Amino acid sequence: MRPRQSIRVAVALAAALVLDGCTSTPGGSATPAAEQPRNPAAFIEGQPYEPSFDSANFSDPKPNLYFPLETGVMNIFEGGDERIEVTVTTQTKEILGVAATVITDQVFVNGELAEDTVDWYATDDFGNVWYLGEQTAEYESGQVVTTAGSWEAGVDGALPGIIMLADPQDGDAYRQEFYAGEAEDVAEVYALGEMVTVPAGSYDHVLVIEDWTLLGSSVRERKWYAPGVGVVFQGTVAGGSGLSLVEVRTAN
Repeated sequence: MRPRQSIRVAVALAAALVLDGCTSTPGGSATPAAEQPRNPAAFIEGQPYEPSFDSANFSDPKPNLYFPLETGVMNIFEGGDERIEVTVTTQTKEILGVAATVITDQVFVNGELAEDTVDWYATDDFGNVWYLGEQTAEYESGQVVTTAGSWEAGVDGALPGIIMLADPQDGDAYRQEFYAGEAEDVAEVYALGEMVTVPAGSYDHVLVIEDWTLLGSSVRERKWYAPGVGVVFQGTVAGGSGLSLVEVRTAN
């Protein structure tokens, strides 16, 4: 996990959990999709992580209500001295046999670039949005000072995680990423059906996710996801000004 965890967002249409097709666990034989775990990246403390990931389950992606991947959309967030610009590009990167969507995530502090990240996401046929890695760089005075936290699923033991479940339920816990010692964020569904108002608008039926890292930091963050929009607010459990969605731009 990077010292400053940036917002990862996109814009969506609707989510669905379907029961046709098939799935399998890594190295296992195909099983009916009805047996697909509702939480395919389940996190249980003290238990080994074995995500139910199969590249065959990405042939007909179902849009996710809270985290879609609509190309050409830029979401802009502001809070304190920070400004974050998150863009869903038209580019893809093949990872573990899946064409992952490339998202750029830039953090500016007092107008200067502080972090520049490329994230890779892919939505499966059930509506789960998988997180397949990131290439990140932090800057000071215009120079890269660290790329710690970068990882790619399938490389050096790194495994895919889930950034948004197809059917999030209260109390669901799951891994967002896994690269031992470098990227070990986990998340839990904190609340459903919330309301929130930010500069970009007012939203209801909001999903709240709490996330944290297993790499020693005690900081916990919460993100508010609005249907059809994605993240609209982010703040730490301890409070503070947080980061709010201020503008959504769409490419012409």
